[in-house]
Amino acid sequence: MNRFLNKGMVATLQRRMASQLLINDSKYAFLKELGIKENNAGVFHGKWAANGQTVQSFAPANNSPIANVQNGNVKDYEIAITEARKAYNDWCEVPAPRRGEIVRQIGDKLRTQLQNLGKLVSLEMGKISAEGVGEVQEYVDICDYATGLSRSLEGKIFPSERPGHALLEQWNPLGVVGVISAFNFPCAVYGWNNALALVTGNSVVWKPAPSTPLTAIAVTKLVEKVLVANNVNPALCSLVCGEGDVGQALVKDKRVNLVSFTGSSEIGKIVGQQVQARFGKLLLELGGNNAIIVNEDADLNMVVPATVFAAVGTAGQRCTTTRRLIIHDKVYDQVVERLKKAYAQFESRIGCPLDSNTIIGPLHNQQAVGKYKASIAEAIASGGKIEYGGKVLEREGNYVLPTIVTGLKHDDPVVLRETFAPILYVLKFSNLEEAIAINNEVDQGLSSSLFTTNIQNVFKWMGPKGSDCGIVNVNIPTSGAEIGGAFGGEKETGGGRESGSDSWRQYMRRSTCTINYSKELPLAQGIKFE
Repeated sequence: MNRFLNKGMVATLQRRMASQLLINDSKYAFLKELGIKENNAGVFHGKWAANGQTVQSFAPANNSPIANVQNGNVKDYEIAITEARKAYNDWCEVPAPRRGEIVRQIGDKLRTQLQNLGKLVSLEMGKISAEGVGEVQEYVDICDYATGLSRSLEGKIFPSERPGHALLEQWNPLGVVGVISAFNFPCAVYGWNNALALVTGNSVVWKPAPSTPLTAIAVTKLVEKVLVANNVNPALCSLVCGEGDVGQALVKDKRVNLVSFTGSSEIGKIVGQQVQARFGKLLLELGGNNAIIVNEDADLNMVVPATVFAAVGTAGQRCTTTRRLIIHDKVYDQVVERLKKAYAQFESRIGCPLDSNTIIGPLHNQQAVGKYKASIAEAIASGGKIEYGGKVLEREGNYVLPTIVTGLKHDDPVVLRETFAPILYVLKFSNLEEAIAINNEVDQGLSSSLFTTNIQNVFKWMGPKGSDCGIVNVNIPTSGAEIGGAFGGEKETGGGRESGSDSWRQYMRRSTCTINYSKELPLAQGIKFE
């Protein structure tokens, strides 16, 4: 038998492989409407070109390949950062309101493909369709927010102690913002960063998660159209899909003025050390081992749906997912029983994220399924009781049952460790001070919530001896943050803030300016040279 295939056999094999790609299934026609092809360049720096290895993006619902992507390599990254800096040199001098107008148009362009892009997020990441569309809507919303911000970026004017002097702050762009995003929010995290970075006068280089390149390519194609239509250098929003070598090049590069990294605390710690070693600026959005506290006076009709939403949504793969439920011992049994009934109602609605009936989609990959199984086994070995779930579903794809575990101590290692899966550890407390201590004992400090009807408890929870998290909620879940507030957390969550409030300041540098408009020269500390 010949060692080599003839041209006809190669062509037949290629056609067979292409037919297995989901992009060639009419069910997924929306992919081509987004500009996705069988073979896609994963690098954009004003033009689409890539020189790295070709990989496939897979659908977590069935582990089938969606399409091929040629990744970028370090050489491609070098081109992208060079072109992004060139684009910055022009963009930083564009008046902020004009920059806001471009960002507004990006939001409008996203609106035209809201449903299609939402479906792609669902297909490639695995979250249900409503969540996929909702994620794209977050990008649209932050574009609206940034448009308004472009006319209200402010600096302060202070009273000067010197006659004939003005003392004020001036804010200027940083330069290039490098965005490394995670698989669980493949569109929104980039959007939060991109809209604010652009309106504050920066260019952006995006390195998306290796497993969600198609979403990044589709988003970048839409942004490219807006930039080109406005005669803006499209390298302003560059993209380099790739593996760790690309991420390392970006993180260590002094030409990248701010690195915005979303991912695990373990990798974030490495990124933080490397960026700090070159005195770069950091924006870290890392892990979260989030808790809901249910006080004895809580409205349980609010507690149960809030907990289910926050613990089960996105199959437990949000950084704000509720992983610990801390219940007052007087209502503990009642809440657990109601939760078990609520969970059981959803079992028949676990399935393909693109189906309208689906409430719970798959985990992102088989590695996540493995971590789910390992955490369940560790919980049982530590004395935990599986009240509901605890099983992998035997079907194609990466499906597991959402799980409720009781009987563990609040400081068991498996409870203190974040597992990116729908596992809820249920704990008891007898007074609010104890519950707050349990909430605060984990390494992360992202999101937290207290359910109570006592106003004194509310302000204790929000105060200096309350939750140590960046997000401190009352009578709502730990997930579902609004864009108007700053999003981020404390401790091993990283300390970064994205989206609303004054998060824009992280994308700019501040200068304190003293202007002498008099004919005199008063020196500091009353010193005089005669």
